[in-house]
Amino acid sequence: MYKKIWSLLILSLCSIVLIACKDTEEGEIPVKKIYNVESYVTTGNQTKLLEKNTDAVTEFYETLTGIALTIDPSKRYQTMDGFGAAMTESSAVLIQNLSAEAKEALMNDLFSNTGIEMSFVRIPMGASDFALSNYSYNDIPVTETDLNMEQFSLSRDLDSVVPVLQLAKSKNPDIQFMGSPWSAPAWMKDNKSMNGGKLLMGYKEAYALYFAKFIEAYGNLGLPIYAITPQNEPLHQTGGYPSMYMTASEQVELVIALGRLFENRSIDTKIIAYDHNWDNTQYPMTVLNDRVARNYVDGAGFHCYAGSVEDTEKMQRLFPNMEFWFTECSGGAWATSFADNMTWNMENVFMGSMRYGAKGVLLWNIALNPNHGPQNGGCTNCRGVVTIDPVTETYTKNVEYYLIGHFSKFVSKGATRVDALSSNPNVITVAFENPDGSIVVVAHNKANVNAIFDLNIHGSKLSQTLAGKSTVTYVLTEMKQLLV
Repeated sequence: MYKKIWSLLILSLCSIVLIACKDTEEGEIPVKKIYNVESYVTTGNQTKLLEKNTDAVTEFYETLTGIALTIDPSKRYQTMDGFGAAMTESSAVLIQNLSAEAKEALMNDLFSNTGIEMSFVRIPMGASDFALSNYSYNDIPVTETDLNMEQFSLSRDLDSVVPVLQLAKSKNPDIQFMGSPWSAPAWMKDNKSMNGGKLLMGYKEAYALYFAKFIEAYGNLGLPIYAITPQNEPLHQTGGYPSMYMTASEQVELVIALGRLFENRSIDTKIIAYDHNWDNTQYPMTVLNDRVARNYVDGAGFHCYAGSVEDTEKMQRLFPNMEFWFTECSGGAWATSFADNMTWNMENVFMGSMRYGAKGVLLWNIALNPNHGPQNGGCTNCRGVVTIDPVTETYTKNVEYYLIGHFSKFVSKGATRVDALSSNPNVITVAFENPDGSIVVVAHNKANVNAIFDLNIHGSKLSQTLAGKSTVTYVLTEMKQLLV
């Protein structure tokens, strides 16, 4: 009788106060959690740049009032891969040509735990619009063929791209790599050029072998390829730089060829469809819906240059068993306001994409020079994550550096996105639980004025003020559990 009354009392306490209870089995004692909170702030006026605040401790309250940012780790979503940008040949050459001392400092800032620990890097497979010139891994005369890839060679990548990536992996062993081609070798295409044109589908098996050779060669160099996309921006072609048009039905054929060959060669690299703008979800839906291709494709990737992140909502809803990534967006001279760039990217590229299921977020060039290059056609005013001056061997950390850093430095590979709800519409947020149990919360204040709110987890809260147009990352570590 007394045991029953005690159990009812425990359940009543758990419903009256907002606490974290153990499983409410008969006789167990409810507990409340207290968290140590580290926080790191970047302000829109740049007075603070990923600056660490003084640590604080949450306090437990029986009632919560006012504006709150509430975290619920029991509501769990996608597992995260990482955050980073693309190591184009242009980026790699700029980094590789630095003195040993300058290179070490930059690579630590980008990849080590003394910097932002970028954990996800995209690799153009051959030349892109940011390379020193056009090249592929099989540049034979266009009048010849090499179906068995006997002339396949990574020699060009070995000059700069591979050494810089190997250094990155030595700084962050958990880093993951994604490969994306801008074009097939010219001899495989209808126009016999890397710029524009289409893949001749009679070469799809040879092209699948090209991908396999790339994956295996990089793996042998200590750089395992986590994922590939069949084509960067398949709905765009131009005579100005490496590109290749590919319809959705043609991508279905290539995905099937890739999937079958990967199976035969025991390659477990993921295949990510589409790799283009938010505005055309019909393309990836065609690939993911194909009764054969869907056995090999793992999901879809998106870019930011057309449409809006909300366009991808249907993908998450219609394909709950598929995975999604955000694979490219570039800043540039067209967008010079640090504060406005931070707000737009947080709302759309980072928090927006992850709220629609993205497992990782990638920006465009890791590094460019003050003239927005080296360029190989294409964008003439793009901005890198950092800007390297090859004359002075100095570098500038751009807004993109801090955007990535607010996530990559704190969210571990394998973290799970958890529920985060803001009762202030101007404060947007996303949260994660790391494999070690720590909770990471990123919040951004879109307004021009300060936002005051309670950071609340299980009723344990910390009152906060976030400056206008500013971003904060909180790392919450459970300190102790107090008996009610």
